[in-house]
This record gives sequence, structure tokens and C-alpha cells, in this order.
Amino acid sequence: MGLFARAKKYDGWLATAFASDGVSAATVTRVAGGKPVVRGVAFQPAPRPAGADVLEKLGKQLQAPSWRCTSLLAAGEYQLLALEAPAVPPEERKTAVGWRLKDMLDFPLAEATIDVIDIPGDPNGVARGGSVFAVAARDSAVSRRQALYADCKIALAAIDIPEMAQRNIATLLETPGRGLAMLSFDADGGLLTMSHNRELYQARRIDVTLAQLREADASAFHDRITLELQRSFDHFDRQFHYISVARLLLAAGGADGLHGYLADNLYMPVELLDLASVFDFSAVPELLDAGAQARYFQVLGAALREEGKGA
Repeated sequence: MGLFARAKKYDGWLATAFASDGVSAATVTRVAGGKPVVRGVAFQPAPRPAGADVLEKLGKQLQAPSWRCTSLLAAGEYQLLALEAPAVPPEERKTAVGWRLKDMLDFPLAEATIDVIDIPGDPNGVARGGSVFAVAARDSAVSRRQALYADCKIALAAIDIPEMAQRNIATLLETPGRGLAMLSFDADGGLLTMSHNRELYQARRIDVTLAQLREADASAFHDRITLELQRSFDHFDRQFHYISVARLLLAAGGADGLHGYLADNLYMPVELLDLASVFDFSAVPELLDAGAQARYFQVLGAALREEGKGA
């Protein structure tokens, strides 16, 4: 989220994500003219909140000192809200957005760290104020993550959010001139993002976990997800009528039954995403498995971070 100074010592990122069932980590290096290379992945099962011992183990496994490190906040540690962009100078935007958020947050504004992400407007439309995403993270969550890394003597270069990590993967799969919808599920629930021209335009949480989708009878969850998607696409069409969404990509990971259901009930093409089409997995062949791709989906996206391209 641009909360911390960005180091420039290394060629790639080590990303961590703290989920309800444990902590996952991945290291990725970008290669000019080729697929990003995944150098390593690791997972430590642990109840939330995970302690420094868990992070220390992951750091040793993946040689943390050799990488710039970023960490993803969990869904309950921040809020992401779309707002009309305030008509103030750039240096005053965060303060102005903070005051607008005062009555929208589920925690006091005085306890929030604020960042702002631009949402591009219609390039052919009449110039208007535009929109922004406001990211409001709990100070306590940010402080805990900083302290965790400090306890392990691992330098933390950035903190990010899952929506931007998923956007990072989407940018490698976009059809030029068209929008892309992407849907993923993990232990904490579902995440739908809508991106275009390497920018995030819409994000929505869906209260269905990957474990629920893997149940013997998941048809009720399929119905709920389809309804949420239809509402989201309708809202996107009204707000961003100048962007045509080419397809919905469904992240792999045990939700194959959902793929067929969505393909039969949505008006746009629905495709299963194989991350091997995005990343070079030659160093970590276990990621050819769909379940492993689901486990590391968010951290792989976070480790695609580019200088100046975070939240």
C-alpha cells in the first residue's frame, strides 16, 4: 500500500499471507521477455494470529535476506472503499479521503492508516473528478505485522492487500482493450476483481470459502456466488460502461464444479485459470497441482509487485 519505504537491493520479492489456516510464502523473480519465475514456496500451518516463530521458519526456508519482502493484510485488517476523488492537491488527498471515511469505517479514523489508489476514468468522456479506492488499515494490524518482521530481523519493504495481488496476476492475462474479471477462493472466502489496462476498477468479497466449495453438495454455494457475480457485473456495466469485460477467469483449486455451473449461468465466457500459463514453475513443480495453486495464489500475486505499482 505504499506504507513503507521501498528498498532496491534485490531482483525479486518474497511475499507472505496470513490466512485462518496458516501462513504461506513465495519468492518470484520477473524475467524480461519471459514468464515470472517462481523460485520457492512454503507453508506453515498455524492458528491466527501466527507468531514470530512461524515467520522465522518461512524466512529460513526461503532465505528472506536475499529478497525484498512484502506482506498481505488479511481481509479483516483493512477496508477497501471506492469514493469520488477529492478535489484537492495530491499532497492533501490522503487527509481529505480520511475525513470522508470517518463515518464509513468500522473502527475509529484516529486508528487508521490511509492510502489511496486511483481508478482511471473514461478516456473519451468529459473530464470529471474521477474516483479512487481508499484503503484504510487498522494501525494495530500494521504495527503487529511490522513487529513480527522486526522480531525475526527480516526487513519489511512493503505491505499490500489481496485485491492488488490478484490484480498483478490479472495484468499478465488481460486481452488488450478489454476488461478482465478474476475470481479466487481461499480459506477466508472469495475475491472478485475487475481490471482493465493494468488497473484495478472493482473488487468485491464473497462470503464463501474454498472448503465450502469442496463439500459434497456445494450447489447452494454455487447459486449464491452466481447471484453475487451477476450483481457485480451489472454494477460494473453501469459504472464503467466504456469497458467491455472479455471473460471471467476462475482460479484453480478444487472448485471445478463451480466452473461448469458458472459457464452455464453467466453471459460471458468462464475459463479455469492454470497459473502455469502465467508463471515458470520449473523450480517448484508441485505448483502444477491445482490445490497447490490455490494455496499460494495470493502470495504469488503479491510477489509480482513492481516498483511504484503497489497499492
